[in-house]
Amino acid sequence: MYAFYSDRFVLPLPPGHRFPMQKYRLLRERVARELPAVRLQEPDALGDEVLALAHAPDYIRRLCSGDLSRKEMMAIGFPWSPEMVERSRRSAGATVMACRAAFRDGVSVNLAGGTHHAYRARGEGFCCFNDAVIAATLMRHEGLIQKTLIIDLDVHQGNGTAEMTRGDPDIFSFSMHGAENYPFVKEQSDLDIELPDGTGDEMYLDLLNDALTEIRQRFHPELVIYLAGADPFFDDRLGRLALTKRGLMMRDQRVLGYVKSLGVPLVVAMAGGYGRQIEDTVDVHFETVKLCSAVGSS
Repeated sequence: MYAFYSDRFVLPLPPGHRFPMQKYRLLRERVARELPAVRLQEPDALGDEVLALAHAPDYIRRLCSGDLSRKEMMAIGFPWSPEMVERSRRSAGATVMACRAAFRDGVSVNLAGGTHHAYRARGEGFCCFNDAVIAATLMRHEGLIQKTLIIDLDVHQGNGTAEMTRGDPDIFSFSMHGAENYPFVKEQSDLDIELPDGTGDEMYLDLLNDALTEIRQRFHPELVIYLAGADPFFDDRLGRLALTKRGLMMRDQRVLGYVKSLGVPLVVAMAGGYGRQIEDTVDVHFETVKLCSAVGSS
């Protein structure tokens, strides 16, 4: 199984910035140390012409040249830098390359990605380019597949994904997220499951089972992109849910089993994770990669 990483491109963030960028490096190092069968590869940066299949050309130009307004950059949450642009291009490129690998191997992983708050013409919530929508659109543009299912189990709604795929019959967006959490104004996905604060393992898994059953009746994908957020964890600073590590592992098992039953390629992105102890976030992400590796070698 291939896993793609972009953590070498470190963003110059101010002291005290709340986004835990180091989790990506720690995850890659742990995968390299403990999962030797996983083939690690640095992704290519996406060019403007690929980004423009999903994003507005004017937004791409202004973001990449540093011409976004202060308000627009505040919505993204990162200070502008050439490194931010390069890393955003490569993080989206990792999901594209993971799709190509999954067509060969059945499953592959982006050790970052899941930038689901990026809209067609703006970024927000630490997201510049929407990697899942870009990848799904490019795979369709190249004639490799037609229909993609995006399963978004980050604790925050994939509002950008919902906006970008609205009215697109070939991309089904499913988001299961905290009802009272960011973004506070939600978009409408093809299927949204909103969870009350404090939702634990049992309720979460029951609702996930119901949702996957409903999707099976409504949509028949040729590719699944799964955003396996670590932020539903009970000790996540931004999560507000109450899942345990075991519950999150069972969540991943349910999704992987579902996709296996469909017989289609699977791409997994890590999405969010802001644990009070960064080791907890890395543990959750690592177990996701480990499960994918086991599926890929079976």
